[in-house]
This record gives sequence, C-alpha cells and structure tokens, in this order.
Amino acid sequence: MTTAIDSLTILHQRHHSPNPSTTMMPHSASPLRRQCSLLALALILLSAASAMAAAEFPAFREAPAFRNGIDCPKAVTATADPSTIHIAMTLDASYLRGSIAGVFSVLQHASCPENIVFHFLAAAHRRHDLRRVVSSTFPYLRFHIHRFDSQIVRGKISHSIRRALDQPLNYARIYLADLVPADVRRIIYFDSDLIVVDDVAKLWSINLGPHVLGAPEYCHANFSTYFTDRFWSDPAFTDSFKGRRPCYFNTGVMVIDLQKWRDGKYTEKLEEWMRIQKVHRIYDLGSLPPFLLVFAGDVEGVELRWNQHGLGGDNLQGLCRDLHPGPVSLLHWSGKGKPWRRIDSRRPCPLDSLWAPYDLLRHSSLFSDN
Repeated sequence: MTTAIDSLTILHQRHHSPNPSTTMMPHSASPLRRQCSLLALALILLSAASAMAAAEFPAFREAPAFRNGIDCPKAVTATADPSTIHIAMTLDASYLRGSIAGVFSVLQHASCPENIVFHFLAAAHRRHDLRRVVSSTFPYLRFHIHRFDSQIVRGKISHSIRRALDQPLNYARIYLADLVPADVRRIIYFDSDLIVVDDVAKLWSINLGPHVLGAPEYCHANFSTYFTDRFWSDPAFTDSFKGRRPCYFNTGVMVIDLQKWRDGKYTEKLEEWMRIQKVHRIYDLGSLPPFLLVFAGDVEGVELRWNQHGLGGDNLQGLCRDLHPGPVSLLHWSGKGKPWRRIDSRRPCPLDSLWAPYDLLRHSSLFSDN
C-alpha cells in the first residue's frame, strides 16, 4: 500500500526529474504546473496529518440504540425542555476509553435514554476527531462538543502531586457555566473514570434547595489533609470557612444549578483561589481544593451511593480498594489506578471486573465484536 511518504517521494521525483514530454512545453505552462504540484503536495500532507490524528484514538464498537419507555416524556430538541437531562463530561485521548464506557453505562441504565443530552468539553484542535469517534460509537446519541480553550487556565495551574491533575482539561468544570448554552440551567457533571449502574434520572431529580450544587459529602474524612500547613497557619485563609461546617466532597460527581452559578459569579471565586495558590501554595491537589474552599459546608448532600469513589486507589500508588459499605448507584475509579490501564497490563483489581462490561474498545485481536 502506498503511504503518504511514498506519494511525496513520487511527486518529488516527477517534479524534478527530466521528462522528454515536458521539455517541449511552453515556458508559460511552468508556473501552472508548479502550482498544481504544490496543491497536490498540500493535499497529501493534509490527508497524512488527518490520518495520523485519527490513529491516535482507539476504535470502539457501535453501541446498541437505547429507546425510551412508554412512560417517558417525548424527547424534544429544545435545550431548555424540562424533561431533558443534561450531563457534562470531558473528552481527551488519555481518558476517551473511560468516557465512552461512562456514556454507555448511563444509557444502559436510564429509563428515558432519549431524553439525555451529553455536553462534552474538549480542546479546540481535537473536536472534529472526537465528534467522529462519538458519532460512530453512539449513532443515536444527542450530544454537543464544546470548545475549551486551555489558555484560560495556563497561567493559573499550580503543580500538584500527580501530573494528570495538572492537565488544563481537568479545570474545565470550573468554566462549565460559560461553555454550555445559556438556556441550560441545570447539569450533572461526571468524571471520565466512572460508570453508572442506576437510573440517572434519580440523581437529576434531587432538590438542591438554596444550594448551587449537590454532591455526596464525606464528613468523616480528615478535611485538614486537603490543604497545606501554610493554609492552616494563616487566619486570613482559614476564616474563609467561618460560619460553615466544611466536609469533603468529590468533584467528579456534581449536580449544578448553572443559573445560580452564573448569578453568583462562582467561576470568578474559584479563579481567585487559584491565583492565591500560585503565590502561597496552600494545597497540592489540582482543581479539587478551590471547590472545597468555595462550596464545602454549603453543598446539598446526595446519597453516598451516587459516588463510590476512590476505586483507583490513592494518588501515588493506585492500589486496589474495596467498595464502601452500602448500596451502589455509581462506581468511580478516582485516584491513580484506572480500570482500562490495569486490565491492559493484566494486573486488574477485583472491582475492575465491574467496569469491563461497559468497555466498548474494539480489540484488534478479535475476529468479531462478539
């Protein structure tokens, strides 16, 4: 098979090698021939670049079509329709396999899957390729891909204890209210390393009351570990929790009232703590601590079943962990260990077998999708 490099070589030889049939051409034809050659060269380079970009993404099997039950409201295209459930996730090459599994799990357990709209946040230069992957995997999915400009956070990110936490897309959730359409007033944010094993409509329907966001809270966790000694030794910082009883919550599962977020200018409040962090180094855990500083103690508590987190182990070793006691609606591999990587390395943890059925990766070694 002729490669892009072979084609370039042939084109170069044709352009520079003497050819009796061309030596008799009038001199005026030479610029036209040169322009045609350059155009052909540009097309070949563009085709090769597109092929290389597409090759970076794995291939996935097509998911089955999921249809609404007879009791579901009719799905409509209007963004602000009250029967529509809006879910936001990030998309990138590193976590694409996890995102695809997460979407598949949501649809499989939803009572009204056609009433779900996904809002994917992605870097500008990858949106076209990512749209192709999502469309081919979920032909019936209602989704949008929103451009996230990483330059917005380049100067605000501080080095954390794990490199993955420093990626600009990890901070996209801070700008969610600005990225999705203004008539989307409520949204669920999901990380890309989780699966849902219950009807997401139950999570969607929680009453946020006066709060901006809802999430499972873990008040037994040692809250002091999420900030440095520099933070706890300065009343100017610790007074930010005055009047609140702060509890840890994981930002990988949140139900957000976007209208209250916009009205309260919460993006600016989170950014302010990121600027303080650049100067004083008050935490070590990426985008999580600013959320704790702004919202902890002012969160609508959600049942713990909606975030069985920490299945990826800690942020350093990623060791295997067990489930927390109690019922399960969502499994979350937060931490260093990701199930698809452990499965590929043939060193899976026991709970990774619960993620595997939602893995739509098309394995090249198999003869069929079965």
